[in-house]
Amino acid sequence: MKRFCISALLAISTLGALRAESVTLTREECIDIALSTSPTVKVADMEVQRMEYAKRESQSGLYPTIDFQAAYQRSIELQTIRMDMGGQSQTLKMGSDNTWNMGFNATLPLIAPQLWKSINISQTQILNAMESARASRLDLVNQVNKAYYALLLAIASREVVQQNYDIAKLNADLYEKQFAAGTASEYDVLRSSVQVKNLEPELLQADIAVRQCKLQLVVLMGVDYTLDVEPAVTLKDMQSDMYGYALGADTGLGNNSSLRTLDINAKLLDQTISLRKRAWIPTLGASYNLNWLSLSNGSPFKNQSFNPYSNVALALNVPIFSGGNKYYALKQAQAQRRELDLQRENLVNSLQMQVELALDNINREVMQIKSSEENVHQAEKAYQIMQKSFEIGAATYLNLRDSELANTAAKLAYYQSIYNYLCSTSELDLLLGKDYQGR
Repeated sequence: MKRFCISALLAISTLGALRAESVTLTREECIDIALSTSPTVKVADMEVQRMEYAKRESQSGLYPTIDFQAAYQRSIELQTIRMDMGGQSQTLKMGSDNTWNMGFNATLPLIAPQLWKSINISQTQILNAMESARASRLDLVNQVNKAYYALLLAIASREVVQQNYDIAKLNADLYEKQFAAGTASEYDVLRSSVQVKNLEPELLQADIAVRQCKLQLVVLMGVDYTLDVEPAVTLKDMQSDMYGYALGADTGLGNNSSLRTLDINAKLLDQTISLRKRAWIPTLGASYNLNWLSLSNGSPFKNQSFNPYSNVALALNVPIFSGGNKYYALKQAQAQRRELDLQRENLVNSLQMQVELALDNINREVMQIKSSEENVHQAEKAYQIMQKSFEIGAATYLNLRDSELANTAAKLAYYQSIYNYLCSTSELDLLLGKDYQGR
């Protein structure tokens, strides 16, 4: 289903150059598409693959290394030696004009403590890259959530402005009819008409806000910007299933990405300290050489006779003194490890404080939603009463206008409180490292 949804959207986006397409998506569908197409997530996944290659590169040091070498040497002047034989001095030329030497060389580490430890470090680096990729996904989910909620808020606000505009236009039409019947003054007609004109820029601004929110969402999704995304729900629809989050949420910091990254870095430093200590351990390696040698005079390509020779060797390397290089490298790693312990303690305290503040904000916003919802009911009822009174002439236009403004402000505050709650829960999910489960 996920692949079908993504394929369908990509097919639609290819037609965006011809005309803007409209598609209705849920928040989960937007997140699935973003996770599948986002360049940030793809780069993070490639980094994990790169670390896997680095691990295999370290493991390759355990296997034999085989090289082939070939060398040719041409003598310009042969070496001369002078010998005393029976009281007579003789001069001899030694060597040959051409020297060919070729063969295979194989080496194998037998005891290599630092190499063995570096393989473990490579595995930990893969975990670090995987956690970085996970953090990128968590951040992207949070951004898509907030962009989707912002689009819901923009649409809800536009509907409120549209309702206010329709009411103002209805009242202006009513005044014109009353003026034609002689029961309203020209001043009332002009004032109501001006009110309609004043609301037109607000309506235009609301349309622009909706368009901007849609653009932000499609950019995060990584699809064609001409794609017109319509949310599958309204902001009010999301109120029904959002209560109880704070009570049922696991507020443990075990999945926090920053804390997990710090713990992985601590493990890396522990392994680095162990690696530094192993620099004092002797290493042992084995080698095997198989070569062919040819010596000749005259042309380098004639009368060649290659004679094989081979040998096996063991090489022991015992570190004795390096000017303190290994010692101070170990001290640096140990100092970094102590610094990391202090950083972790400070991070835990900061994260715990942020979680407590986030929960307080969520609980306060729940109360704000309830209060705003009651205020909307009261404002709507007051407006309906005032509208009826205005229609029969028992209320002035100013009284009606005041009730309209109060009704509009109550609805906008109600939608804003729902939006604030949803964004706070998304931020808390990011803080707690709550993985997105998909649909």
